[in-house]
Amino acid sequence: MTLQSTLLQIKNLKVYFPIQRGVFRRQVGSIKAVDGVSFDIFKGETLGLVGESGCGKSTTGLAILRLQALSGGQVFYEGQDISSLTEQQMRKMRRHMMMIFQDPYSSLNPRMTIGSIIGEPLNVFNIGTTKERAERVEELLDLVGLNPAFINRYPHEFSGGQRQRIGIARALATNPSFIVADEPISALDVSIQAQVVNLLDDLKNKLGLTYLFIAHDLSMVRYISNRVAVMYLGKIMELGDRNTVFDQSMHPYTRALLSAVPIANPKKERNRQRIILKGDVPSPANPPAGCRFHPRCAFATDICSQTEPVLRNLGSGSESPHWVACHHAEQLG
Repeated sequence: MTLQSTLLQIKNLKVYFPIQRGVFRRQVGSIKAVDGVSFDIFKGETLGLVGESGCGKSTTGLAILRLQALSGGQVFYEGQDISSLTEQQMRKMRRHMMMIFQDPYSSLNPRMTIGSIIGEPLNVFNIGTTKERAERVEELLDLVGLNPAFINRYPHEFSGGQRQRIGIARALATNPSFIVADEPISALDVSIQAQVVNLLDDLKNKLGLTYLFIAHDLSMVRYISNRVAVMYLGKIMELGDRNTVFDQSMHPYTRALLSAVPIANPKKERNRQRIILKGDVPSPANPPAGCRFHPRCAFATDICSQTEPVLRNLGSGSESPHWVACHHAEQLG
């Protein structure tokens, strides 16, 4: 895939949640959910964001859309710094940046028909006449594979996979260019997950969309993503082309994640060596000094506990960059 231009630039993004105690609710610390994350998202690509629960993936997606307040850093959309926009200015930008939520059961208002749910963004941004909005809703239902005749039904009349299609249709209502898909398949049956992922991929090619695809399922991430970013405890550990990250990973944490992915070949599954990480994930309220991963890393040395590694490009030049935040990446590669 040829990357034309950068759609989003995320620079040193930070999201801290205050820890307050006492009668006067005095702040005594912060939970560093996202702590200095930087990456670009190119037009027409799907960037997969993976990592274990609590690493800050969903918070990153929310912060990019300004649905979560930023504690620091900048977000540029087509060169414009949207992190400094007022709420009223950001409201106008949101028609270009939408979100597909994780839970199709709680993200749809049970008191609204699906026609009203999908048409709500059109009303909010005052797009089209009443007739044009109704036609657009029917068009969107057809686009996501649902019968337009269902327009007056309610969410409880649909299955989980159908509800997620409704959520996708709602996200597409204003013709956005960028969509954050926050674990859109994790709440669905395995038999339905592939259908939803294929739908997202088809829509991307048909409508020229750009995705930030947040997920736990590494096999699905490899299937749909062009590039993959691996996150741990609020930091990006590795970022590169999907085949490079999956086949030539250079960070110990990425390798540990990949070793947990089942292999369809029983013989290879029996013979492969799994990487079992020691200890538990440190608290984001008190992250370790140096490399965030060093307390659980088998290759850690003194420098890992003293100096935080920076993301370095260890790929073959600018055409195929492979960013790794590890002091010993060259030896491991």
